[in-house]
Amino acid sequence: MEYKFNFDGKEYILGEDNLEYFVNDENEELNGIELNKILELLSNSDEVDFQNSYYESCCSNCKAGKEEKKKVFDFLEYYFYVYGKNNNFVTSSIDQDYDKKSFTRLNREGIVDKCYMVTVMVCKNCSTYAIEIEEFEV
Repeated sequence: MEYKFNFDGKEYILGEDNLEYFVNDENEELNGIELNKILELLSNSDEVDFQNSYYESCCSNCKAGKEEKKKVFDFLEYYFYVYGKNNNFVTSSIDQDYDKKSFTRLNREGIVDKCYMVTVMVCKNCSTYAIEIEEFEV
């Protein structure tokens, strides 16, 4: 599975080959959510909108900007929310299945009981990327 998007005239392809790391919440891992599921959610949504982001550490793959001794390094970033029940993935904020219901509403209906934020960070230079999933207190 791959996810492709364009930003400032450049095509980025996210797949298994250029994934640097995938971190699922260290305290309460969400089951049923892995790389291919994240790429599928991104591919099936028309709401995905990567934005410029700047980090204090350079890309570990290409080290773009390190030689120039930059203080911040160029990345692209997008985040969305995934919801679970009993630590199992149920849906996401970009999934079409739940008609854009909020976490609060889904929780009141007994469909979900936890919210996690998924952050996708992409090196603007070489397309190496990382995904971090962290529990989000609502």
